[in-house]
Amino acid sequence: MTSDEQVRAAPRFECDAGVVVGWRDAGVVRATGLRYARAERHAAPVAEPPVPVEDGPILATSWSPACPQVGSPLLQRMFPAGFGDLDQDEHCQALSVTVPEDAAPGDDLPVMVFLHGGSYVSGAGDVPMHDPATLVREERVVVVSVNYRLGLFGFLGHADRPANLGLLDQVEALRWVRRNVGGFGGDPGNVTAFGESAGADAVLHLMVAEGARGLFHRAIVQSAPLGITRGREAMSEAMAAEAGTIPADAPVEEVLGHYERVNDRARSFGLLGGMPFGVQYGRSPVPAEDDVEAAWAAAAPDVDVLIGTNSRETSFFVSEVPAVARVGGLPVAGRALVEPLVRLLTWRIYTRDAVRWLRRHRAAGGRGGRYTLSWGPRGNPLAGAHTVDLALLFPNPEGWAGSPLLDGAGWDDVVAAGRPVRRVWAAFARTGELAGPGCGHLTLH
Repeated sequence: MTSDEQVRAAPRFECDAGVVVGWRDAGVVRATGLRYARAERHAAPVAEPPVPVEDGPILATSWSPACPQVGSPLLQRMFPAGFGDLDQDEHCQALSVTVPEDAAPGDDLPVMVFLHGGSYVSGAGDVPMHDPATLVREERVVVVSVNYRLGLFGFLGHADRPANLGLLDQVEALRWVRRNVGGFGGDPGNVTAFGESAGADAVLHLMVAEGARGLFHRAIVQSAPLGITRGREAMSEAMAAEAGTIPADAPVEEVLGHYERVNDRARSFGLLGGMPFGVQYGRSPVPAEDDVEAAWAAAAPDVDVLIGTNSRETSFFVSEVPAVARVGGLPVAGRALVEPLVRLLTWRIYTRDAVRWLRRHRAAGGRGGRYTLSWGPRGNPLAGAHTVDLALLFPNPEGWAGSPLLDGAGWDDVVAAGRPVRRVWAAFARTGELAGPGCGHLTLH
């Protein structure tokens, strides 16, 4: 078959963006690497214009490029499969759509827009460990995976350089979804934004972001580090002072070379320095910090929220603290000595403020629920750790190969353990209701 014949035989979608040619894979249909906006460095995104039919179809057969980033030993150890075949490009405003094989316009399937985590400095929507194929096949939903600017490219404003550019990218991605997802069989009137870690924090701030109202109707907030997202102004100013020395037109590699120095400025701020980059209040498109709780209350009746945490989030990170790692390595008593610290920090950084956030949301007239996820292979010290929920939502054997988070579990066990999680997530996206009482490792509150 010639390349022209392959294009004609490939799945096609007609939408506002143009005629999109996708590809079949793993029992789903994918349309990958679709550009939703463009932006110059330090500039707000501009929506990608439609491609006229006479100009030919949009070939959506390559993965979306990741924003340029600096790797870390911790992430390399936890996720040895890495980025797979993804390229990196600072012009990373692209998304991928995954739909059931038989999806068609008019099906009005629930739409789930995924924002990846990574402390606002790493990650990408199309990494193999975020593959939504199983979720799409089992639950008959449409999943849109979004890339956005990170770190020095997207989340640190200073002087005349705007802040929150990555958040503005996400708003443009949601606008693209509203205009186009009907052509993929999705319902633009039933959109759930869901994210993990920094992506979950972004979902909450999109609820109060200027221009984002009405673009999504439900939110699933996984492991948002809400205990370290407030009171960051002094730290951001210190980081900005260092970042201000970077020429506006510096090559990408030079920008990446400044991360260590910028991060050094954050380390004296205690727990806040554990996630130096993030949303900056009082800078477009988010309100001032003193006003954000009132803004969340005002938005509460319009967005159903499922918010939660894993039971031992910080077991993911404690090995990075030398003193704690030494104690944890002691025979017999090591884990028992470290466990109280893991539980305390999990409560302080993740759980406490999730409970408070949901209480305020309900008091303001919003609907929502909370979950705790505690899964892990028997005897694995990373049971209930940060990111283990992703293995259950997005079980891809290549993406999770070699991850110590799954040591001791067979792959069939991972897929089976994730089935109730995928069911609850999709049911919430479909109706805003929690499906059943959870099971074993998933507790619904």
